[in-house]
Amino acid sequence: MTQACWCVPEAMELIVVGLSHKTAPIHIREQLAFVPEEIATQLHALLQQQQVSELLLLSTCNRVEIYAVVGQAAMDVASEVTAWLASLCQMAVESLAPCLYVHTQAMAVRHGFRVAASLDSMVVGEAQILGQMKQAFQQAVTIGTTSRVLQKYFQHVFHVAKRVRTETTIAEQAVSVASTAVSLARRIFGQLSESVCLLIGAGEMCELAARHLVSHGVRRVLVTNRTLSRAEDLAALFDGEAFPLADLANQISRADIIVSSTGASHHLIDPAMVKAALKKRKQRPMFLIDIAVPRDIDPDIADMDNVFLYDVDDLQQMVNHHLSERCQSAVQAEAIVEEEVPKFLHWLNNLEVVPTIAALNQQFHDTRNQELGRLLREWSDLTPEQQQRLDAWSRLLVNKLLHTPMTQLRQLATEQEGDLYVTATRRIFKLDITD
Repeated sequence: MTQACWCVPEAMELIVVGLSHKTAPIHIREQLAFVPEEIATQLHALLQQQQVSELLLLSTCNRVEIYAVVGQAAMDVASEVTAWLASLCQMAVESLAPCLYVHTQAMAVRHGFRVAASLDSMVVGEAQILGQMKQAFQQAVTIGTTSRVLQKYFQHVFHVAKRVRTETTIAEQAVSVASTAVSLARRIFGQLSESVCLLIGAGEMCELAARHLVSHGVRRVLVTNRTLSRAEDLAALFDGEAFPLADLANQISRADIIVSSTGASHHLIDPAMVKAALKKRKQRPMFLIDIAVPRDIDPDIADMDNVFLYDVDDLQQMVNHHLSERCQSAVQAEAIVEEEVPKFLHWLNNLEVVPTIAALNQQFHDTRNQELGRLLREWSDLTPEQQQRLDAWSRLLVNKLLHTPMTQLRQLATEQEGDLYVTATRRIFKLDITD
């Protein structure tokens, strides 16, 4: 396993480069869906950048974000990441760039805290994003692209998320994708007691959707998945029925409600398939929710009669109806985030200031030793006692000269832009620091 090298550049900076449902429509987000097997190779390629020492990739249906620890060239690294993302989705950099955000230092720290606390989620208060961040962190640790800073940072991220969920009621008031699906289904079908639900995919989102739908009276649950055994396990939870994914075209006519969430790289349901299903159903309505990115269901299906298709971006409209209910909890959660941001910045800035002070102290005393040695060679008639007194006096003088700047540097490093003082000190004294 290749470990991320940890060195102390002139000043360490945490940056986040990414896009989310707030900045990029789904047709762009789905082009940046990462194949898990390729992430290690991609991150190690990025890690070769001279100013990058640590990396983590967070990729979900609603966001793609790179967390990086960099040196002075933060915006240069952001440009490299932008170009890398553009190449992955085969877009021109100037076309993708408006969809991206770049956060550095305090803003980056705050952003990660807010994401984990679900304050930046489409559904404020949802729990899934925290699990996704933990998974992304574990993956980065496993492939060796994190070290001291990101590991400490994400431990703090998870601490903040725990505080928000413990000290506020934000999770209790969350409107999940699953509950939103039920609300939409009831608008279309009224009572769900005669409805059949088809789950395409056997992951957490499909299971949550099924639990909500069954609790609201859905008559039958069908499940299909690339791995049939997983579909059978999920179907068994609801006394349902599983079938192979290859049989999807023949089975979808049985379903009134379809919830799809897979990792497929292409559409699993196309207009021809739905047209044939509607004919078998004698044009009875079909309700489809596509919560996959890339999308599992061809968006052209939305133009067909008697078909109601919603994707993850459509759900935002539903969520907005519940904002007022979650407003107070969100305010409390934001206050927790603001309380925690300076704590991590203090740790990060002190991580830089300690080796800086040590190097400065070493440089001054090395100079003292050199000059004292030269002086003692010239004053060879000094007694051993006189030499010791001169050594002690010169040491005391250097320590007194360094006391005020070192004390000030420690204090300034804890401020909002403390890294600037650390950087200035390293440059002024040409301190070469590695760890």
